[in-house]
Amino acid sequence: MRAPHKFLAVAAGAALLAVTACGSDSDPANTSDPDETGDATSAAGGEISVRGCTPENPLIGSTTTEVCGGNVIDAFTAKLIHYNTDTAEPEMDIAESIETEDNQTFTVTLKPGYMFHDGTEVMAKNFVDAWNWAAYGPNGQQGAYFFEPIEGYADLQCPDEECAETPPSEEMSGLEVVDDHTFTIKTEQAVSNLPVRLGYSTFIPQPDAFLEAEDKDEFSKMPIGAGPFQVVENTATDIILEKFADYAGENKPNVDKVTFRIYNDPNAAYNDVVANNLDLTDLIPPDQLVGDAWKTALEGRSDTAETGIIQVLSFSGTDPQLEDVNMRKAISMAVDKELITSQIFNNARKPASGWVSPVVDGYKENVCGDACEFNPEEAKTMYDEAGGYDGIFQLSINADGGHKLWADAFCNQLKNNLDMDCQVNATPDFKTLREQIHGRELNGAFRGGWQMDYPSIENFLTPIYATGASSNDTDYASEEFMTLLAEGDAATTPELANEKYQAAEAQLAEDFPTMPLWYQETQYGYSDKVDNVKMNPFSQWDLTSITVK
Repeated sequence: MRAPHKFLAVAAGAALLAVTACGSDSDPANTSDPDETGDATSAAGGEISVRGCTPENPLIGSTTTEVCGGNVIDAFTAKLIHYNTDTAEPEMDIAESIETEDNQTFTVTLKPGYMFHDGTEVMAKNFVDAWNWAAYGPNGQQGAYFFEPIEGYADLQCPDEECAETPPSEEMSGLEVVDDHTFTIKTEQAVSNLPVRLGYSTFIPQPDAFLEAEDKDEFSKMPIGAGPFQVVENTATDIILEKFADYAGENKPNVDKVTFRIYNDPNAAYNDVVANNLDLTDLIPPDQLVGDAWKTALEGRSDTAETGIIQVLSFSGTDPQLEDVNMRKAISMAVDKELITSQIFNNARKPASGWVSPVVDGYKENVCGDACEFNPEEAKTMYDEAGGYDGIFQLSINADGGHKLWADAFCNQLKNNLDMDCQVNATPDFKTLREQIHGRELNGAFRGGWQMDYPSIENFLTPIYATGASSNDTDYASEEFMTLLAEGDAATTPELANEKYQAAEAQLAEDFPTMPLWYQETQYGYSDKVDNVKMNPFSQWDLTSITVK
């Protein structure tokens, strides 16, 4: 592992930057170096193919809050911060330094020479203008919430729900361009982990061409970034990227071309990797996990990475029959997660006892308490006292994600333990499920999952459960929760911040907007054509490390 770049911050921020986001001593992937192993057949150049899925939105960093589009965005963009592939520790990328004395005013200095794919240089204004555009309410960006800590964010929001009136301002007062390579960020109050967040895709810079384009969605079918790869083709079946010759960062790719091949069936992608017709899949079908069949089929071509992912069952905020918290807790207690993770996932998933992944600093065990323990007798009593569920309880999943087996098992347990009429509703793909969730079209419950954006306990809380947050699919709202988040943000040490964030997580245990399902490692497979395959703690391929034999 190369040494991290210098990261300048006061004690509270600096310590948070040193969190270990990969909580295992094991190697998360096949990290062999051809120079060390003597494999002279691996060399720069060539092309690879990757299992992809249908992005929910255009490829704009500030509106993509899901992995199908996010994996592509991370390949063609560069950010202020890069997260180390092995540890997820923040390292400088476009930023030369991020300095602060009070965790409230930050001075960002850029390295000169970073170029966008259209040949223009990345300047301070490209960050400031992009962030202001993303935060401006009428632009409807799902990731706008991430800018809320910045002073003046509220002035960019719509006075009414439908933006019928123009917001008071188009620019946040907390952002200021100092010169071509320097800008400042001022937050409403101290934000102890703000620098850690700045490696997330919402905070990417945008070229002038994007900011000047009248139709941003149309422009972003062929987006322009400043990363190691550039998008050269974007269709319903393939998203193709090629190496960017003028990339100025340290993480230069080996391969010349990467094709994200869109699959609606994870089994088809898996079978193509087994047959060496696809180079990378990050999704092993559950039936292949049983008895470690996948390891046999992919002998010498598979591995497991410990990643910051949690799966949850999200309860519909529009379903009046789920308003009683005891109804939601009864459903949780009626399901034997140990049985599901052992029989369906062959222990490749670990039952969750809280809402935060164990791989981040600040994780606390068993926050959920009794509500996450299998207790069918108590569950039935609570269910009956809550009045039962009238009609069909619908459990919605996306069919292209390999969720059918566990969802069927989940429903069967509700039928057996609660006499509940539970049925699985499988949408054709992830995009469709997300559209129905965003449209608040679903009753019952639906599959939810979170792949960390940045290595902090706070990232498993704020974007998902803060009032009005971009990924708050359940419309959860709690003043107590919001107060604890704010206190964590303003804490002067990492220890105090984690203490407040842990208290916020404990509030989730009281209110139970979602049911924690399991913590997820990522099992993956690859063809015999590639070498140096690595996956980071965010469950994303390190596309720059991979070589073609």
